[in-house]
Amino acid sequence: MRIRIAPSLLAADFARLADALAIAESGGADLVHVDVMDGRFVPNLTIGPPVVKALRAATRLPLDVHLMIEEPERTLREYLDAGADWISVHVEATNHLHRCLSLIRDGGAKAGAAINPATPTAALSAAWQDLDYAVVMSVNPGWGGQKFIEPSLEKVRRLRDEALSAGARLAIEVDGGVDERRAAPLARAGAEILVAGTAIYGAENPAGAIGRLREAAEARSGVTA
Repeated sequence: MRIRIAPSLLAADFARLADALAIAESGGADLVHVDVMDGRFVPNLTIGPPVVKALRAATRLPLDVHLMIEEPERTLREYLDAGADWISVHVEATNHLHRCLSLIRDGGAKAGAAINPATPTAALSAAWQDLDYAVVMSVNPGWGGQKFIEPSLEKVRRLRDEALSAGARLAIEVDGGVDERRAAPLARAGAEILVAGTAIYGAENPAGAIGRLREAAEARSGVTA
């Protein structure tokens, strides 16, 4: 299993997003994580489909669009049309999870569901076969630079075991407070995709930080490329 690294643009300079994308590419990132916030589901506002479309035109990397918005089914088509390659919706934000996942897959993107720190992994159990990936939030969503919530590690392990028991084939993504110290334990627990914002864009050498994060996950966890 190869660990995939997804730099989060939430921690980048929004006035220099093209530079942030170039850093992700030069550092060997696998995905670019794009947080969309609506000011309702989470307190902050960030970007929408026009910016996603501009990002799509500026990078060859897949765009991992994380919709932290209420009723995502209302605007999913706009993000698909904008060029999102992966889209995750929060189970807490919709009464129509299956509909959302079907719309995403029918639109040609990978479908994911995210769960907040207080949401149990069982919230995903009715959608195992409709998921390409699941996102474990290891901070409460809404802003970057937060401290990793320690029980998230066990939550990743539990999610992996439940998915395996159900015969589900999905990747586990972890988002929030991820750094080099957390990388190996998360990989051992079953995480395959590590989203990192401050640990990358707050580093002295952001491109180099991507490689160091991957090496930390793979070298100290027994996970290999």
